[in-house]
Amino acid sequence: MRALGLDGFSKGWVAVLLDGGFHRISFCRDVAEALSVRFDRAAIDIPMGMTDDGERACDLLARGRLRPHCSRVFTGARRWLWTEFSDPDQANRGALQRGQKRVSRQLWHLGPKIMEVDTFVRANRAHDIREAHPELVFLRLNEYEPLPSKKSEEGIRTRRALLKREGIREIDRWLADERIATGAKRDDVLDACAVAIAARDAARCVPDGIPPRDAHGLPMQIWC
Repeated sequence: MRALGLDGFSKGWVAVLLDGGFHRISFCRDVAEALSVRFDRAAIDIPMGMTDDGERACDLLARGRLRPHCSRVFTGARRWLWTEFSDPDQANRGALQRGQKRVSRQLWHLGPKIMEVDTFVRANRAHDIREAHPELVFLRLNEYEPLPSKKSEEGIRTRRALLKREGIREIDRWLADERIATGAKRDDVLDACAVAIAARDAARCVPDGIPPRDAHGLPMQIWC
């Protein structure tokens, strides 16, 4: 099983490949480059499959599992936000006119990456590419005990220990030597490792079973 995990950062994508005992990290300019390697299953930390109103059952289920840290799941991704508008204030006026919820600034700035992935997966349906959420993965690995913030030193230590337990022995070197000068933050590397584990294990997902699909046939389901 060649499992690939992707997490976005300011200059591109962190890509972690798990192939048995062989593990590799790469820092790629775009999602097409990151997914150009051979893989059996990939997981990406990005909303994949969207509704017109931004409401998805998988987001609500994920937020419920992460309680009391519900805000770690961004909600409200809608294609038209970024295809019709180039400014978040205009997009929010459009949402209000439609009787919908506003988009958060954090989600708005993820728009280019959301649309980049959306374009790629719709054009490459033969590939097994799934949405995953690193916080759900870490929660599962931590036996469903809530974790400290990934921005805190305690949170980073806990996540590093969980990844090492899962066999990712190179994590310390990746966080130091490999990451330096790439623009990626420590939590970007940790998150890419987590979603690679989601791709490798395909152990849990929300919702369970056959997922609902959006207007373009993409599943709305988050793997962990």
